Amino acid sequence: MKSDDLAGRLRPFETAGDRRVPPGFHMVARLDGRGFGQLTKERLPDLARPFDVRVRDLMVDTARHLMQCGFHVVYAYTQSDEISLLFHPRERAFGRLLRKYHSILAGEASAKFSLLLGELVCFDCRVAELPDVDRVVDYFRWRADDAARNCLNMHCYWALRAAGRSEGEATAALAGLGPDARHELLFRAGTNFAELPLWQRRGVGLAWARDADDRPRISPDLELPMRADYEAYVRAKLVES
Repeated sequence: MKSDDLAGRLRPFETAGDRRVPPGFHMVARLDGRGFGQLTKERLPDLARPFDVRVRDLMVDTARHLMQCGFHVVYAYTQSDEISLLFHPRERAFGRLLRKYHSILAGEASAKFSLLLGELVCFDCRVAELPDVDRVVDYFRWRADDAARNCLNMHCYWALRAAGRSEGEATAALAGLGPDARHELLFRAGTNFAELPLWQRRGVGLAWARDADDRPRISPDLELPMRADYEAYVRAKLVES
C-alpha cells in the first residue's frame, strides 16, 4: 500500500480526539509540575521551608517564557508548582486546536524549567474554556484562594515539624482542622498569617507593561490585591489587551 494511502487510512485515528475551542470562549491554560516536592528537595538540599524564593523565581521565569513562546498571553499567574495563562480573547494560533496548546505549552514549560534548574522537569497542561469574563475572574479568584489555603497549610505543617513532629504526626495533627484552628495553631507557633509575604499568600501575577523607552516588557507583581480588588485587577488585563 502506498504511503499516501496509509496516511489517509490512519489519519482519522490520529485526529479522532481533536477539539477546537469555539470562537467567543476565553481560554486559560493551567500547567502543573510533576513530583516537584521531591525534585526540589533533591536538587536544592538547603531549600527554605515552606517557601523558597529560588523556586518562586524559577516559576516566574518559566511563566515569563510562556508569555513569549508564540501565543498571545495577556496575563500569567503562578503559585506553588502551577502556572495559569490567560490568552487574548482573539487568540487564534493553530486554529484554537486544543492538542496543540496542550503539547506545546507543556513542552515549553518543561524545557524552560529544566534548563533553569539543571534537572529534568515535567509539566502537564490543560485548557479551560470559559464562556465569559465573569468565569475568567472566577477562575483566577479560585487559584488565588487555593494559594492562600496552600500557604496556611504549608506554614502549619512546617511549624509542627519545627516543633519536633514527624511527617506522619504533623499530617495527622492537621487532619480535620478548619481554617480558624490552623490560624490559631500558626499564631501559637509565633507566626501571624496576615504578616507573611503577599507572594506566599496570594501568588505572583505577570502582565505586560511599557518601559521608559515605550518597549513592551513583562512585569511581575509580588503584591497582588485581594477579593474584589483582585477581580477588578483581572478584568483590567482583558480590557488592556
